[in-house]
Amino acid sequence: MNTDVMLGNSAPVAWMSSQEIADLVESRHDSVKRTVERLVDRGVISQPPLVDGPRSGNGVVVQAYRISKRDSYVVVAQLCPEFTARLVDRWQALEAQVMQPSVPRSLPEALRLAADLAEQNNTLRLVVQEQAPQVEALARISAASGTLCLTDAAKHLGVQRKALLEWMQANRWIYRREGAARWLAYQPRLQAGLLEHKVTVLGTEEDGAQRLASQVRVTPRGLTVLAQKLGRAC
Repeated sequence: MNTDVMLGNSAPVAWMSSQEIADLVESRHDSVKRTVERLVDRGVISQPPLVDGPRSGNGVVVQAYRISKRDSYVVVAQLCPEFTARLVDRWQALEAQVMQPSVPRSLPEALRLAADLAEQNNTLRLVVQEQAPQVEALARISAASGTLCLTDAAKHLGVQRKALLEWMQANRWIYRREGAARWLAYQPRLQAGLLEHKVTVLGTEEDGAQRLASQVRVTPRGLTVLAQKLGRAC
């Protein structure tokens, strides 16, 4: 398998030898190597390192170039464009092998892998501990009953009322009709249960009709979403 599997923080790297490219395009290895060297001279690809390939019939180790994914496409395009599909299939197989977890082949490798996994688990544990209060607060808010006015919502979110209103207006949560002073909620936010309209009776007109006022209220679910969007703990 043409992969360098690194332990620790380094990601595994897949590569393909010039000998394998020659096999894929049904060409002589010497021809492929000359193509690689010509492309290097022209500055089209970078100089690849040499690696030991399989032994020839007389027992001599044949050296091959170690080709990256990008450069392999350039080489094959120079040799035989019609074999590009084979190259794509081979790279998919190589990358699938790289994604598989590596198995330690010695005690030092096993100990190093165990140490890396322990460090990752400890990092995740610290992240969970750090975020636990915020997650718990959001869960309590989401499960709470009742609604908040925009002023109280801003206080719970730890932001200025003006900043909250500007954000909600810019992100199409609330709007004002021309010439009106009161905020209204966009219908999708109402349907999603993020906002509500509270209707208050202000009084009675001379003709007996009630004077009503509508106020935008933030639901517990809406407050949770706002907290997540604004990136602040409540």
